[in-house]
Amino acid sequence: MSMEEWVVIGGGQSGLAAAHAVKAAGGRPVVLEAGGRPTGSWAGYYDSLALFSPARYCSLPGLAFGGDPDRYPTRDEVVDYLARYAEHLDVDIRTGHRVEEVVPADGGFEVVLADRTLRARRVIAATGGFGAPHRPALRGLDAFTGSVVHAAEYRDPAPYRDQRVVVVGAGNSAVQIAVELAGTARVTLASRKPVRFSPQRPAGRDLHWWLTVTGVDAAPIGRWLPARFSTPVLDTGVYASALAAGRPDRRPVFTELDATTVTWADGAREQVDAIILATGYRPGLSYLESTAALGPDGYPRHRAGLSRTHRGLGYVGLEWQRTLSSATLRGVGRDARYVVRRLR
Repeated sequence: MSMEEWVVIGGGQSGLAAAHAVKAAGGRPVVLEAGGRPTGSWAGYYDSLALFSPARYCSLPGLAFGGDPDRYPTRDEVVDYLARYAEHLDVDIRTGHRVEEVVPADGGFEVVLADRTLRARRVIAATGGFGAPHRPALRGLDAFTGSVVHAAEYRDPAPYRDQRVVVVGAGNSAVQIAVELAGTARVTLASRKPVRFSPQRPAGRDLHWWLTVTGVDAAPIGRWLPARFSTPVLDTGVYASALAAGRPDRRPVFTELDATTVTWADGAREQVDAIILATGYRPGLSYLESTAALGPDGYPRHRAGLSRTHRGLGYVGLEWQRTLSSATLRGVGRDARYVVRRLR
């Protein structure tokens, strides 16, 4: 069995950025992507999704996003860009190759797929920090007989017309989905804490311009961020106004569910048709579970993307991996260059 110098697991934005960094360093990466296209999870997000960063800040290394640099790209634009980027990259990308396990072996790794095993000297786990939708342990959730979906499964408001819907969460996706649904359904945004908003264009400039010119966006502060750190919801005023008008209304998370009824913190009970969990994600690193690379919480033991447990193992695309932008199109390339340089 031949030894590959570099195997990159994941063909979304993180894997493509990692492959670019390997190639730029003179290496020949093999990229293994479970899906049918090298576009990661973007195609599965809800139809109306639009980025909160302008196109000028959405490029991976080596290829501009294109079009009006001040627009906020849509989901489909990102999918098209990633497909174009993969072609432009011109490296060995193998779609339909799901990695089942990575096993340390003989100074490198065995990368196990369903029908074959590859040997690799270095492995970059680039399935990112959003591979596994998080379903919180809410009391009574398993007994609820209505519709329960994670935001990863939500597509558009049509199936929820005229229904009573509870969206759980307080982040960008939760607010976007709840406000969209409020046009056709009776919606409550339920969260443990009030929603925090941040102006999208302070002093007339997009927030990402300020983050860039001040250097904050690229500062390696990830390891000093507090546990459960989260950013506010970026808003031009539309979302805050919608919540202020009660479309949707916002309440503390319910205390209990039964088959059809939600019980709110004030003791009020009402029937609910559907619950949408916009409760975030966890890293999709199940292929490392048989190693010591992951902690008890499923998060990798790493420092700035370099494994603390296995020489030759790195990560790209984890949330807050090195910077505030580590898990974004604009920031993942910086981390990829850093990880590849250190792994060499």
